Parts: sequence; structure tokens; C-alpha cells
Amino acid sequence: MFPDRQEAERLLKEAETMNPGSWGNHSRVVAYSAERIASLSGLDADKAYVLGLLHDIGRRYGRSHLKHVSDGYNFMMSLGYDAVAKVCLTHSFDEYPEVKRFIGNADITDDEKKKMSKVLKEVQIDDYDRLIQLCDAIAGADRVVDVVDRMSDVKERYGSYDQQKWDTNLALKTYFEQKMGKDLYEALEKDSFVLN
Repeated sequence: MFPDRQEAERLLKEAETMNPGSWGNHSRVVAYSAERIASLSGLDADKAYVLGLLHDIGRRYGRSHLKHVSDGYNFMMSLGYDAVAKVCLTHSFDEYPEVKRFIGNADITDDEKKKMSKVLKEVQIDDYDRLIQLCDAIAGADRVVDVVDRMSDVKERYGSYDQQKWDTNLALKTYFEQKMGKDLYEALEKDSFVLN
């Protein structure tokens, strides 16, 4: 269902040679965050790390928006990593994943949209999906950032931010703080952690 850490790291490094950019380190910050939160929340920390590391693997094919979601799903399915493929889809949405609610350019064909919509309708969102959604919303290129600051940045870059997704991200912060029994930013050492 998902590769081990060593294979996940190899896949990410390979992808970065195909499409260099800050997205690789963003993925490492997501992985770091997911692992720490999972370890304090009763989830599998290794699985969380791998899912975080590979959530944006569709970016290996170049700069894109919704296409990286589709590309990541298809690539992970081709390798037999269903759990990662699912997160490649769900990380860009929320509890109610619908293609039309994607923030950014829907740069895929109508056939790809239909396929993605069909798969998303069948998806059962679980705590790993929620975890990667939250971590994606707090991960900068080299550090953990405030969720509101990150969402505001996305809103500024794309001209809008779905209010339901905004509210969901804030609810996810609260949800995982309750599961961990501590403040999110304290758990992630936000004020001192910097990716090497």
C-alpha cells in the first residue's frame, strides 16, 4: 500500500531531478510534521512520514496545478502504492472532495476531471488524509508556518481560497491538537525547526 521510508526518499529525490524546485523541501516539511503529529496521536508515524513525503509526487512531471494531483495519483497507482495514491488526491481537498472546489488552475482534460471526480466520490477520508491536509496547510519550503499565514499566502497567489477548506484547516488544527493533547506549533517546534 505504501513504500518504506528509504524507497519514498529515493522516489522524491528522483522526482526532484526531473523537476527541481522548492516543492521537494515543502514535501519534507510535510513529512516531518506528519510524523511528529502521528507519533503523538496514535497513528503510524512511518506511514504518515511516507504519505507526507510523497503527497506532491505528481510534481515530478513539471509545474502544474490540479494536474499534479492527477499525475501523482496515476504514478503511485502504477507502482501499487494505493495509500499514497489516495493522499495524492485528497491532500488538495477536504472532507468533501470535489474537483470543482480545487484552489488554482484546473489544468487537466475533461476526461481526467471525470476520472478524478469518480475516484473522489468513492474515497473515504480518514485520519491520514486529514493529517496530510493539515500538514500541507502549515508547511513552507523549509519550516512550519502558521496555518492562517499559509492560507492567506495561497489566497493572495490564486485570488481566492475556498471558505469551507479554510474552516476545515482550522478545524483540523483543533482536531489534532486534541488528539495530541498539546498545541500544534509546540509539538512541531515551529519556532526552532528549520529544514537542513
